[in-house]
Amino acid sequence: AYDPREPEHVGRALGELDLAYVVLTMVDRDDLIDGGAAHVAQTVQRIKHYAPELLVETLVGDFAGVAADVETVVVDGRPDVLAHNVEVVPRLQKTMRDHRCSWERSIEVLRTAKAAGAKVTKSSLMVGCGETEDELLDALAGLRAADVDVVTIGQYLRPSPKHAELVRYVEPAEFARYKDAGSALGFQFVASGPLVRSSYRAAEAFLQGILRGVPRTFDDSYGKRNKRGLKVVT
Repeated sequence: AYDPREPEHVGRALGELDLAYVVLTMVDRDDLIDGGAAHVAQTVQRIKHYAPELLVETLVGDFAGVAADVETVVVDGRPDVLAHNVEVVPRLQKTMRDHRCSWERSIEVLRTAKAAGAKVTKSSLMVGCGETEDELLDALAGLRAADVDVVTIGQYLRPSPKHAELVRYVEPAEFARYKDAGSALGFQFVASGPLVRSSYRAAEAFLQGILRGVPRTFDDSYGKRNKRGLKVVT
């Protein structure tokens, strides 16, 4: 059931932790008139109240394609990063996602968020689902055309026998090509590798740098971190 006290509880809890970056995600709430947009925005507001320096990424659904609800999250919540995942290339949308989702709707969510004033927009793609390399490159071009700033690309792993089959394991060299292609298209950051997921340490470290205006370089490996959990690579 919808809990109107959740934004306050989440804000207070995060206010007690010494975090630099947090990803706030959600389930689809098509049962709510606004898809839960106001609830997300209120949660970000309360987080910022208790932890003003904490960077907040909202990983949201598509809000059934209602632009006003996307705008509510961006304008009222003012998250530092607005993320929405397209998940897979256009041809595989109906195979891999709920039938109510679509590439076009997801792209419009990201475009609407940027138009509403999102500081940074972010999306994610899974590979190994049956897509071709050309399809993945076209998908990256489509995301960039929607002014998406950050993209993560990772290996699809089958959660259970009820889910779509894994078609192949993508070679590291192919992931490297995707990263180079994304950089050439103009993304601010591309994280591409077998273990990369939508919320990924390298992308988050990079986003901390650009959002705080810190001129640093970040890589994908584990290493020494400072007191706020930010790995610095010189």
